[in-house]
Amino acid sequence: MFDYATLKLIWWLLVGVLLIGFAIMDGHDMGVGVLLQVIGKDDTERRVMINTIAPHWDGNQVWFITAGGAVFAAWPFVYATAFSGLYWALLLVLFALFFRPVGFEYRSKLPDPTWRKSWDWGLFAGSAIPALVFGVAFGNLFLGVPFRLDDTMRSFYSGSFWALLNPFALLFGVVSLSLLTLQGATFLSHRTEGELQARAKKAAQILAIVLLAAFSLGGLWVSRIDGYVIQSIGDVGASLNPLMKEVGRAPGAWFANYAKYPVLWLIPALAYLGGIIVLVTIRAGLTLLAFVGSSLACVSVILTAGVALFPFVLPSSEMPKASLTAWDATSSHVTLNVMLWVALIFTPIVVAYTGWAYRVMAGKVTRDFIVKNDKTAY
Repeated sequence: MFDYATLKLIWWLLVGVLLIGFAIMDGHDMGVGVLLQVIGKDDTERRVMINTIAPHWDGNQVWFITAGGAVFAAWPFVYATAFSGLYWALLLVLFALFFRPVGFEYRSKLPDPTWRKSWDWGLFAGSAIPALVFGVAFGNLFLGVPFRLDDTMRSFYSGSFWALLNPFALLFGVVSLSLLTLQGATFLSHRTEGELQARAKKAAQILAIVLLAAFSLGGLWVSRIDGYVIQSIGDVGASLNPLMKEVGRAPGAWFANYAKYPVLWLIPALAYLGGIIVLVTIRAGLTLLAFVGSSLACVSVILTAGVALFPFVLPSSEMPKASLTAWDATSSHVTLNVMLWVALIFTPIVVAYTGWAYRVMAGKVTRDFIVKNDKTAY
């Protein structure tokens, strides 16, 4: 159907689409979890918040699971290297995520305030920690991950978990955390009413400003560090291994794609547009448009990082030529082709089902609803 080089590029785009889908859909679930203890002032309000996402959160996990599966199938080198080298960081995310399904199911099983408050903190941790770590991971990609490859393509990681928590990466964590929490705040603004809605709107305004400030600072910082650039590589339409290239480092190299194609600057500009849309529409009471604005910011922030990194997927700070890219860390031509057909068939089904589910469950979740359905609501 497509030549090998084109399929490599298509799968780089498709993984990006899955990450965007995760940020928009599972992102607002996580954002609500982060805000649970911040704007929910009593048990009933927190139950209102939980019930805005409870019917959908597990279905939205499909984006996260599919993105992980796509990385495994399309970029096996990346999957193997990341999951061995960044083992403790990924394990932290996994353990944090355990709190979400258990918390949703068991929180309201008992009326005891201590029981419920404990699970509220569990849901907060299960939402905030992954949101922060995802950003930290992206930040470390720009710095380079300390690994090397030997002649048999075995990877050896020389870093530590604590080294990942450097100031540069933590700034990216702030971007990610504020982005997903903003998604949750705009969603709550649309699905709730009264005082809870007013607090969600205020949180959305603050988070939009924090996001744009952290995004701007992150871009400025990236411009001042050494980026990676491919100096020579074989035929990208052929089967390559990661050591069949030369990679150098140069100041501002992460902006090379933007310099080569200036139209790409429209992508980061959309992040500012999304933030402005949130600030304007929230004040006007146009909550659905505010959610569209925060979703636009999700698209823009992820694409901005992706375009800057391309074609690098997992740069190596210890052995730059071992950096994994979209050209040399991919599966075979046949595998990518078969997977493309699977994606073309099932992705529209997932999108259609998700749209139908949200349409059926549309409407405000109110205090009266929770009180009347005290024994059946989450």
